[in-house]
Amino acid sequence: MSITPELKAQLIKEYATKEGDTGSPEVQVAILTSRISTLTEHFKVHKKDNHSRRGLLKLVAQRRKLLDYVKGKDEARYQDLIKRLGIRR
Repeated sequence: MSITPELKAQLIKEYATKEGDTGSPEVQVAILTSRISTLTEHFKVHKKDNHSRRGLLKLVAQRRKLLDYVKGKDEARYQDLIKRLGIRR
């Protein structure tokens, strides 16, 4: 239920703020969003998988904290990030 190394490398390349960037909040939120969408699809088939659901809730909380951090630092960066990821409709 994890993402493939190829997808992770693609997300890092797409959301990196500079060359060699793997730990910026933008990259971390993009990776978490990918993992969350994968788990969401998993739950459409496996409705009673409560152990994995707990992990999903932890991922959502972690993404929320990172987004709050970005919003506090730079509102324009936050708005650009959520627009690029397609979250907060």
